[in-house]
Amino acid sequence: MVDTIGAKRYIYGSLGIGVLGVIFALLGASTAWSSAALLGGFLAGLGAFGGILLWKYGYLIIPLFTQRAKIVMVTTEGYEIPPEQDCIVKNVNGVFYASSFLGLKIFESATEKSLEENINYSKYFERAISNLKYVTKISYMLYVEDVGEKRKMIETKRAEAQLRLQREREKPEPDALKIDRYERDVAHWDAQLAKLIKGVKPMGVIAYAMTTATGLSKEAALAAVRAQASELRTVLANALNVDVVQLTGDEMLKCFEWERFFPTTPQELEESVI
Repeated sequence: MVDTIGAKRYIYGSLGIGVLGVIFALLGASTAWSSAALLGGFLAGLGAFGGILLWKYGYLIIPLFTQRAKIVMVTTEGYEIPPEQDCIVKNVNGVFYASSFLGLKIFESATEKSLEENINYSKYFERAISNLKYVTKISYMLYVEDVGEKRKMIETKRAEAQLRLQREREKPEPDALKIDRYERDVAHWDAQLAKLIKGVKPMGVIAYAMTTATGLSKEAALAAVRAQASELRTVLANALNVDVVQLTGDEMLKCFEWERFFPTTPQELEESVI
């Protein structure tokens, strides 16, 4: 288990600053020491703001902080996370192994494609993967989503898309490209809602890819795996027609732990990626 890295310790630290600020504010309010009240109010606001910011965007902020500070994290199992927090490294009998993870954002399922589109999709995927010179692992975690919550989400997205479309159409000089994109968005959410009404259970998918490289030094292994991840990102984006992103920080560590154990309920899985 990873216990020396993650957004939680930074969030707790930020909340600790907020609590300290509240104490200063209370002390300043109960005495004539007005500067303590001002300092307390500032610290309380800073702590609260920092906690919220790290809770929402810690996966972006923390890697930037550790990279600038050149902080190397070490886990209890001997794995190292470099300052960029984009890879995981371990020395095994003098050989360094480095792994990198990529997130796959899938927006269209196979059931929404025609038979010919699915056949071509498989052909392009096999053709692209055959060009890779190293082992690649692609993981899909599937679960049935809550119908009630899914319907609320779809109706909200549909309303937002319709609002954007209406606003663009009402402009003196509407953008035809934007109108086309917004119309496709509305059609997409209409189709999703129609499937729910017909009784089709919505499936949730969380997908990621993993690649590993070796080197006689930590630097060599990191350079190799980063090159592989960059190539793999391009190949998967073109072959699968999906958005592929480099995972860092807590997002990367979640995938790393999922290689051994993964959430057992849909609720737990959804909460882990929020």
